[in-house]
Amino acid sequence: MSATVTPRLAGVIGWPIHQSLSPLMHSHWLKQYGIPGAYVPLPIAPEDFGRCVAVMPRMGFAGASVTVPHKEAAFALSATLDDDARVTGAVNTLVFAEGVVHGRNTDVTGFAASLTETLGKDVAKRGPVVVLGAGGAARGVLLALTRTGASEIRILNRTMGRAENLARIFAQSANIRVIEWGDWPAAFDGAKLLVNTTSLGMSGKARLDVSLETLPNDAAVADIVYNPLETALLKAARERGARTMDGLGMLMHQAVPAFAAWFGITPEVTPELRDILVKALTRA
Repeated sequence: MSATVTPRLAGVIGWPIHQSLSPLMHSHWLKQYGIPGAYVPLPIAPEDFGRCVAVMPRMGFAGASVTVPHKEAAFALSATLDDDARVTGAVNTLVFAEGVVHGRNTDVTGFAASLTETLGKDVAKRGPVVVLGAGGAARGVLLALTRTGASEIRILNRTMGRAENLARIFAQSANIRVIEWGDWPAAFDGAKLLVNTTSLGMSGKARLDVSLETLPNDAAVADIVYNPLETALLKAARERGARTMDGLGMLMHQAVPAFAAWFGITPEVTPELRDILVKALTRA
């Protein structure tokens, strides 16, 4: 008589969470690898986050993905943190093991993998990189950029104080400059890569008002937003003939180590998976 396999359970926590593609992605992998289990959306309000996470291990959860607005709260309640979580101050992956909540940040490796796959492993080394935003996502992107060889990074954020704080954190890793939001000629002078880490341009959010007029013709443009898949920023960049990278690659690659931690198999990011997610975005 064969042993009974206990299904594993994981999910994604956010507020709201209905727009997340993570359940579709992880469910695809569960089916592909024949793993008994489920991955579910968990709409949890900020005031309930800590109490809900505390009971999840007793409900059979192996862990959870964490998205806005909970990444800093997840950082605060984690008993252990990996290096990327410590540097960024944000946790996007919770792993429940041995009665302990382990916090990890897989956004850093996810962005780096997508950058390498889409724009090439040396894109950050080619020259100045411009980063829009100074929130938790920007921290992860900056860490990835410094690891992939960026020597000069220019940060623009509507709140200068947040950009200056971010510059201090990464001052020893690269030449970091803070430029006033809207001073596009100064920001784009000789730039080789532009990365939007804000939620501006996302479905339901305000438009990202950026003029690419002074951006060099050979500069690449990346946006971590994946809904819509082609943001107004990427559309403007494509129409100028620039190479572009959407946010879907980062979403897929950051999920790989999380899935491996919960379900014991390292999944592959494939064109088939991307096609499934693109079709879901098209139907939305």
